[in-house]
Amino acid sequence: MNPIEEEIIRLTAELNRHNYNYYMLDAPVISDYEFDQLLRHLQELEKAHPEFMQPDSPTQRVGGTVTKRFETVKHVYPMLSLGNTYSEGELLEFDNRIRTLLNADIEYVCELKYDGLAISIQYEHGVMKRAVTRGDGTQGDDVTANVRTIATVPLRLQGDDYPDFFEVRGEILMTFARFEALNREREEIGEPPFANPRNAASGTLKLQESAEVARRGLDFRPYYLMGENLPYPTHYDSLLHLKQWGFRSGDVLQKAANIHEVIDFMHLWDQKRQELNFPIDGIVIKVNSYALQQQLGMTAKNPRWAIAYKFKAEKQSTKLLSIDYQVGRTGIVTPVANLSPVPLAGTIVKRATLHNADVMAALDIREGDHLFVEKGGEIIPKIVGVDLSKRLPDAQPVQFVTRCPECGAELVRNEDEAGTFCPNELHCPPQIKGRLEHFIGRKAMNLDSLGEGKIEMLYENGLVKNIADFYSLTFDQLLGIEKKFAAEEGKAERVVSFREKTVQNILSGIHESLSVPFERVLFAIGIRYVGETTAKKLARHFQNIDRLSSATKEELMEVNDVGDRVADSIIDYFNNPENLEIIIRLRNAGLQFELSEEAAPVSDVLAGKSIVVSGVFTISRDEIKQMVEQYGGKNVSSISKNTSYVLAGEKMGPEKKKKAESLGIPIISETEFYQMIGKE
Repeated sequence: MNPIEEEIIRLTAELNRHNYNYYMLDAPVISDYEFDQLLRHLQELEKAHPEFMQPDSPTQRVGGTVTKRFETVKHVYPMLSLGNTYSEGELLEFDNRIRTLLNADIEYVCELKYDGLAISIQYEHGVMKRAVTRGDGTQGDDVTANVRTIATVPLRLQGDDYPDFFEVRGEILMTFARFEALNREREEIGEPPFANPRNAASGTLKLQESAEVARRGLDFRPYYLMGENLPYPTHYDSLLHLKQWGFRSGDVLQKAANIHEVIDFMHLWDQKRQELNFPIDGIVIKVNSYALQQQLGMTAKNPRWAIAYKFKAEKQSTKLLSIDYQVGRTGIVTPVANLSPVPLAGTIVKRATLHNADVMAALDIREGDHLFVEKGGEIIPKIVGVDLSKRLPDAQPVQFVTRCPECGAELVRNEDEAGTFCPNELHCPPQIKGRLEHFIGRKAMNLDSLGEGKIEMLYENGLVKNIADFYSLTFDQLLGIEKKFAAEEGKAERVVSFREKTVQNILSGIHESLSVPFERVLFAIGIRYVGETTAKKLARHFQNIDRLSSATKEELMEVNDVGDRVADSIIDYFNNPENLEIIIRLRNAGLQFELSEEAAPVSDVLAGKSIVVSGVFTISRDEIKQMVEQYGGKNVSSISKNTSYVLAGEKMGPEKKKKAESLGIPIISETEFYQMIGKE
């Protein structure tokens, strides 16, 4: 065998072993830095000798494949769905039916019912071969390239006692933390948020760019094995053994000697599900013995040996009083139902989003209807249906507005988008105020002296109509402005006045913002779909606003994470004369529209690394964070098992230190950080 091929095989096996220790056992045996050096060496060898790349190479975890169309694949074994019940009585009937058919007492296995996307993953000779969605149960979509990016899906199995060919059935899901972070990113760049983690996981798995799938951090939970000559005779032992092959076994798995123990398990997790960091919507009960499963067989749609008990989400019927249409910063119009107040899961619900025109049409909402509001495992209340028993016979359908409720412009809807939006972006009041508020935000220009309703006051007094107007404000214009803000629920009426000190703080903050670096200025100007991360990548790629504004679509799409929609949005922004005038005014005011030498990329030695910076250093914390990004790393605010390092200065928070130690996250000093990036 060629020595280079041998080295690639050795490195692949070693890195996969370290991945297993990290993701499955939470027990890394080498530092992230050492892992990175091994991975970098493997990447260099594969680049020079692609013919020797292994099918389970860990370099595939970061994605990079672009899939224009998902191939339809027939399942080797039909992928049936489970029968559902919400009734304990039906569980007892299920048990009675099973025991009657088999004439024996039955041992069951109880599992959590993950709320995600079902997937079937094939393994051949211990190597992942293909991943296919459920589809219609007979055939589904081949999403192998995307599933390869999921860290909890092993590309090559551990051990040697697995069958030559088998399938692992499981659920692809998104944790609540990843879901909330993803929705914050989407709202930041003007995209509608996902309704729940299940939709987010499903939408992510069907993305065409596997690198974006990798970035979103999906998770996988196995729940069944399919194949010939499985090494264990029971479902319970098979799932436990999956851990030895490299999978993360089920979070909760319990044998039950009878149906009464099943019901006890069900009651327990109906209460404890709020403690989980991922979504479930019930429990699954399966006959444990494979031999007995075979005897019971299948119906046309469901296995006879399993059933899902779904938890009841708390639901109430309440009257629809009216619908408000809210216009966001990017012009998206969101319908919000005003409801007769109703108690639900410990809170009083008065409002709930209706998302968009498609959702309203699907619900067939009519004037005066009573709507069902639900608040199950999700934090935000949602409208799930209409109480038809209370519908008036002559009730008229509610029509989605055709003109902007704020400026009167005719609304627009693109073919490939669910949202309806107001195109009058430069003159629609809530869009203007939204852009002004975005511009002063902490991650943008950080003009905190303009918070607490001051933007609204400046806008109403005609002093600020676009972001460039901030830099024309004078002391005399601002002094003496005053406004009373109505009392909010639980709060008193408040008055905001522009006294001398307030004005000085505002003008001082505006002056200090002239030193904000280019990548943050680019984010702050509010190009649709350009979030904080994309703005940084664009700034570092094009170096200045002139190169960016004159870039072609092809040149824009050379930047990682920039696809058709983002590229078109950037081109549209710079083709608008009013936007160009704003940029000229901002440039004349002294804002940074060129990447500074200090912010320019130096190397990618920290590529793929997430670093938490905590404590006091010999230089400012912002400078430390800037260096992390200059050397290819990513700054994160909170510690998780996916954190690569905690960079600790003096007076590091004791709770962060304790959490890092409990998760085995390496804690490095400022000196060690400099050594890592090769800086004196």
